[in-house]
Amino acid sequence: MTRSSEAPASAAARRGRVPDFFIVGHPKSGTTALYEMLRSHPQIHMPVKEPWFFTRELISGAVPRSPERPQTLEAYLALFEAAGSEQLIGEATPSYLRSHLAATSIAELCPDARIVAILREPAEFLRSFHLQSVQSGIENERDLRTALDLEPARREGRELPPGSARPEALQYSSHVRYVEQLRRYHEAFGAERVLVMIYEDFRAENVASVRRVLRFLGVDDEQELAPSEANPSVRVRNARLERLLRSLSLGAGPGARALRAT
Repeated sequence: MTRSSEAPASAAARRGRVPDFFIVGHPKSGTTALYEMLRSHPQIHMPVKEPWFFTRELISGAVPRSPERPQTLEAYLALFEAAGSEQLIGEATPSYLRSHLAATSIAELCPDARIVAILREPAEFLRSFHLQSVQSGIENERDLRTALDLEPARREGRELPPGSARPEALQYSSHVRYVEQLRRYHEAFGAERVLVMIYEDFRAENVASVRRVLRFLGVDDEQELAPSEANPSVRVRNARLERLLRSLSLGAGPGARALRAT
C-alpha cells in the first residue's frame, strides 16, 4: 500500500471519508448477493465491488490494473466521494478474509470499522471454487483431489498452469482456515465488531439474514429489501474426497463449534 509519512487514520480524515464497514469472505460464498442487497439500502453507500486495496500481497504483477483497483490512498478514498453525509460507507472485497495483512491494514485506516464475514461449509466451498477456477482458466487440473496434492509443488512455483497469473489462489487449503482468518479480525477490531454469517443460513433465510446485518450496522432494518439469489450449492459426491476436504479446515471438532458460537 502506498503510505504517506502521516498516520494513516489522521491523513485519511483530512483527505476524505473512510469505509464504516467491510464485507469479507470468499468467492462463491454469497458476498455479491449481500453486497447487492446492502447497496440498495438508502442509508448505505457502496461503490464498485472488490477494489482489493488491502490485499496487495495476493495480487500478481500479471493481473491488470484498473481505476476500480486503486493503488494510492487518494484514489481509494475517491471511490467513496459520492456518499451522502448521512450514509454509511461500505466496501466489499472477499479476499480481505484470506489476506494475512488486510485486517491490520484496515484497522490502521479505519479503526472503528465493522466487519461482516461470510463463511461457507468448507467442503462445498472448495468444490465450488475449484470448479469455478477450472471454468475460468485459472486451474488446469480438473480433479480436485489431485489439485490439493499439488499444493506443495505449486508453493515452490512448480506444476502451475501455463501463464498462471494467480498461483496463490490455487492453494486451496489456505482458503478455509476460518479460525485463523477470523482471529486476525478479532484481534484487530474486537469480537464485538465482527459479525459472522454462515452462507447456508444466508441462502435459506436471505432477507432475515440481511436484516441481521442491518441491525449490526445500526441502520433501519425495516427497509424493504429485494431478495438476491446467492450461489447455488455444489455437492461433493465422493465420500473420501469430502472427508479430506473437511479435514483441511474445521471438521466437526472444537474449531467448528467455536465458529458457530462466534
